[in-house]
Amino acid sequence: MKTIGLIGGMSWESTVSYYHALNLGIKARLGGLHSAKIILNSVDFADIERMQHAGDWRGTAEILIQAARAVETAGADFLMICTNTMHKVAPDIKSAIDIPLLHIADATAAQLRADNITRVGLLGTRFTMAEDFYTGRLRDRFGIEVVVPDATAQQTVHDIIYQELCLGDIKSDSRQRYLEIIERLAQRGAQAVILGCTEIALLVQQSHTPVPLYDTTALHAQAGINLALA
Repeated sequence: MKTIGLIGGMSWESTVSYYHALNLGIKARLGGLHSAKIILNSVDFADIERMQHAGDWRGTAEILIQAARAVETAGADFLMICTNTMHKVAPDIKSAIDIPLLHIADATAAQLRADNITRVGLLGTRFTMAEDFYTGRLRDRFGIEVVVPDATAQQTVHDIIYQELCLGDIKSDSRQRYLEIIERLAQRGAQAVILGCTEIALLVQQSHTPVPLYDTTALHAQAGINLALA
């Protein structure tokens, strides 16, 4: 079994989901008392969030590069960044280490293509929805067209992530607002919707909507399990 390297803490609420999913998956595959071999470097999200909203992406990259190098030095065989938004600086991190980086968008796109999804809605932070580092990767590498909410809905999704979900605050009225946005994406031709922030699955699950949902946390974790056991 390979050792999984994680950069977490963005937020720690969703990093818990990663740790749980990875260990459950290894146990399901190997049985008995087996659990995942994990090296976790958890950063202080307050620093990251401040830099994100100030536009200091170089500063965020430096923090994560140091975390990635520490994980590599500790013996990880590959790296997973436990957040969608910070894959904006994934190229910088990848170039600074010698172990593979398992990209969250690639894990998601692989399942979308397996399910013949060619037009998909995307929820996430405003950075993930509005910028090209995520939607462009899905389009250019996998031929998947991405539909995002309008600017007002993007701000709603963004604010709920940072002001509620990252704090572990799960509100039914916020879930309803998300479900309305998901329905509007489906009306615009989205065959499914990506939960493109690792906290969103804490709020919205498949049981809440008939629109197919793709939970990036679960898909990324499953890809990590497959690579660890390859």
